[in-house]
Amino acid sequence: MADQQRILVVDDEENIRFLLVSALSHFGFDVHAASSGQEAMTMVESIRPDLVVLDVMMPDVDGFAVLRRLRAARDLTPVLFLTARDATEDLVHGLTLGADDYVKKPFSLEEVVARVRTILRRAGADNGSGILRYEDLELDDDAHLVRRAGVIVELSPTEYKLLRYLMLNAGRVLSRAQILDHVWEYDWDGEATVVETYISYLRKKLDPLGIPLIKTVRGVGYAMRADH
Repeated sequence: MADQQRILVVDDEENIRFLLVSALSHFGFDVHAASSGQEAMTMVESIRPDLVVLDVMMPDVDGFAVLRRLRAARDLTPVLFLTARDATEDLVHGLTLGADDYVKKPFSLEEVVARVRTILRRAGADNGSGILRYEDLELDDDAHLVRRAGVIVELSPTEYKLLRYLMLNAGRVLSRAQILDHVWEYDWDGEATVVETYISYLRKKLDPLGIPLIKTVRGVGYAMRADH
């Protein structure tokens, strides 16, 4: 089908490649596979995937190096990392390089498919209307208004900017450094705790109107996710 979204799965373990290719194909994606980092970079150029599912630990060129080279070449193809590593600094490093999200091994296939769909939906979102929506939360850029469950939520300019950044990246874990760079921008030289402070402000205004949407990922950062 012409409108199938193309996924490139990169993992040096054959059984994991097989499972991911089978699962993603079952859900209607056009799936291709690579067994090494070097092969992955060649295939990204040849097949132009809509998303890359990329293993971090590979023997030739690891996932971090692959992502670094893609971003250095101004290739912004979304990337979902697969990692057996549990070290916080590794996760932060991957997100800082430009990964869109990560899944820890061992993982459920349902989780991978859900993350893939979230990233693709975010990457292909048509925001021409000026309205962002997530669950029962709505941000109207044209009117500069935020509503939750139909109720207008009064936000300061900084709170609005922070919420907008979280909504644009719904489902993705954002490090504190990323949030500082995008919300306060590079000239910020104040206390790093400003991120935690403003996350708290948003929670106090949004949480009374529905389920908590802003999650803390301990040691990494924050994500907008709905846990029903």
